Amino acid sequence: MRLASSAVAAVLVVVCRAAPQVTIGSTTIVGTQNTGQTEFFGSIPYAEPPVGQLRFAPPVLKADPGVASLDASAYGPSCPVGGSSNPVEDCLTINVLRPVGTASGAGLPVMVWIYGGGFQSGDASGYDGTGFAIAGINRGTPFLYVNLNYRLGVLGFPQGQEATSRGALNLGLKDILTALEWVQQNIAAFGGDPAKVTIFGQSAGSIAVANLFLNSNLESLVRAAIFESGAQSSLPMFPGAHRDQDWQNFVAAVPQCSGASSTDTFDCLRQADITAIVSGQSSASGQAGEQFPWTPVIDGAGGVIPDLPSTLLAAGQFSRLPFISGSNLDEGTQFVSTTLSSDDQLTQFFDNFVNPAGGASAAQQTQIDDLIQLYPDDPSQGSPYGTGSNTFGLGSEYKRAASIAGDIWFHSIRRAWNQAASAQGVPVFAYLFTDPQAAGNPSQGGESCPVLLSYVFGAPGAAPASTLSATMKDYWISFATSLDPNDGKGNDRPQWLQYTSSSQVVMQLQGGNTTIIPDTYRAEQISFINSQPATFNH
Repeated sequence: MRLASSAVAAVLVVVCRAAPQVTIGSTTIVGTQNTGQTEFFGSIPYAEPPVGQLRFAPPVLKADPGVASLDASAYGPSCPVGGSSNPVEDCLTINVLRPVGTASGAGLPVMVWIYGGGFQSGDASGYDGTGFAIAGINRGTPFLYVNLNYRLGVLGFPQGQEATSRGALNLGLKDILTALEWVQQNIAAFGGDPAKVTIFGQSAGSIAVANLFLNSNLESLVRAAIFESGAQSSLPMFPGAHRDQDWQNFVAAVPQCSGASSTDTFDCLRQADITAIVSGQSSASGQAGEQFPWTPVIDGAGGVIPDLPSTLLAAGQFSRLPFISGSNLDEGTQFVSTTLSSDDQLTQFFDNFVNPAGGASAAQQTQIDDLIQLYPDDPSQGSPYGTGSNTFGLGSEYKRAASIAGDIWFHSIRRAWNQAASAQGVPVFAYLFTDPQAAGNPSQGGESCPVLLSYVFGAPGAAPASTLSATMKDYWISFATSLDPNDGKGNDRPQWLQYTSSSQVVMQLQGGNTTIIPDTYRAEQISFINSQPATFNH
């Protein structure tokens, strides 16, 4: 009897550990049980390999992998970035994490994550959603977590006149749209409901999601969104041809294409070795007048971003999907020079921002001067906020510059986006992340955009402040599964009031003091920025 019992137990273990399988078209996708509570399916192609004639071309949906069996037990390679060693261009893959035993057609909500990295770095494998998904299981609201790779740098965001004329702008954004089409066609086989998809992202991922609200028919692909530290124009928004010199510098740095005609470079570049492409990008990036030269651009009528985002928001031309959006307290600290030490250097820094190709116009210069005067030349009022007069050995104007930059690139456009959407009746929930435990060394950035990630993605109880982390997971998951962050499940937490035209409020996410506050911080400064959107490329 003892041997028989042991044999039965062994069989049960084998059955429990059998690799999960899902069938898509003619392909059996074989995943892995990565924890006792979740199953993982990785490296599933959602688009044809973007190589050869598909390099610098819009993605082509690959709904069926087209093989008898696909090993989906691990993440696929990341997309090439400048300086990559052994770059792999066939990188357009998607990954699915689900509760153990989820059956096809179970109809669970789906959360699709878009990573950040300034559109020049990032990789789906760096955002393991296991802890996040287990939080959903534990609170009784299970969901599928999906993430994906999209093209980056010159491969995902070609710049210049030729890319404009060839319809090759914003390819990385189109990759994301194609991945969402794949989700619509295939997620039911994994147990997800294609009608209950929430897309969310951080930094550049949040910017990408916000851009898709402008002219992508996003409402046919998702039902809600969450923006973490990024709106439509957190990076300056220029027409596609604006960075033509950056593109020419890139072409010149690819040896076999250095002599190509300035108006006909794609044919040569499509034949170039991928190592030469990423090396050329690194060289061109070093010559660029801005930190992020390979980013989304205005691609005109019929494009994903047909006009300046502020113009589209003012006209009400955006998807009416409910969303959460927010910023962190010290967003600007990562993106300004730590050596700024004079008014002239401060002015020049923002001159270069509004027009990296040639500096600010006279009218823009006046507006920049007026804006700077609204921020006291007093370190105690600069960012990182709440650190007194300590300048941490950095330039005397650093904290002032970080305060201005944070408002230009994050806080002002978050507020403008919330105001525009709520005025159209869109359900909006806004937040300001201020947890002091996340700040670490104030000279390294305070509560800037990356720190929130550990609160959302960390395993239960493992984030820097486990109580706030659990609260944030509850809000995020509640919203994705019910379209309301206040579903009453999980941990006790304050009610998150909706942002409306008559009640403009944000949830302050802070350990020990998570509460609703009015959205009025730096009202005069942010109102000035939002009154001059063209100056700041918003």
